[in-house]
Amino acid sequence: METIAADIRTWPWFSTLHGYNFNGLLIAHPQGNICIDPVEASAADLEEIVRARPTRVLLTNRNHVRAANLVRERAGARVAIHPADAAYARSQGAVIDDELRVGERVGPLSVVAVPGKSPGEVALHWPERRILIVGDAVIGNPPGRCGLLREQVMDDPARLRESVRSLLAIDFDTLFVGDGVSMLSGAKDRLRELVATFA
Repeated sequence: METIAADIRTWPWFSTLHGYNFNGLLIAHPQGNICIDPVEASAADLEEIVRARPTRVLLTNRNHVRAANLVRERAGARVAIHPADAAYARSQGAVIDDELRVGERVGPLSVVAVPGKSPGEVALHWPERRILIVGDAVIGNPPGRCGLLREQVMDDPARLRESVRSLLAIDFDTLFVGDGVSMLSGAKDRLRELVATFA
């Protein structure tokens, strides 16, 4: 597990199908530690997650169930997802405890709607630290740039592009991605470059 920013750790799971890492995040916060989109972890990383005792597991979309059940079981955390993605996540075996509502805050994070890849896709914004966390709305591939997943896996590509464009209204400099390589500075400029390619 790697410390990627103050009080924020990450661990990867390499997807041979995609050719890049899927990433889980663990945020230490006085209001309760938070695990986001937990991917499969080594035994050592899993023990570190369990020791941190996250109180919440936040899933940014229906396809990021990944190791959520394991973290829930081992750490006693409650799992939350947007209600529009909950039924699909449950159909994939996820145990969901709570709804993740747009506009609410979970610890330091504000929930932002970014539908398109799926109807309940969300991003998480930490305004005080100018951090934006995305699941599948944007990927960090190739490294150092923002990209989109293939349109074949999107429910509504045009809606997703509008959602991504709307993220430019948010104040952020760091972008943590569920897929690919995160950007620790200058991320909004990279996102602006991506949006400029939209028709």
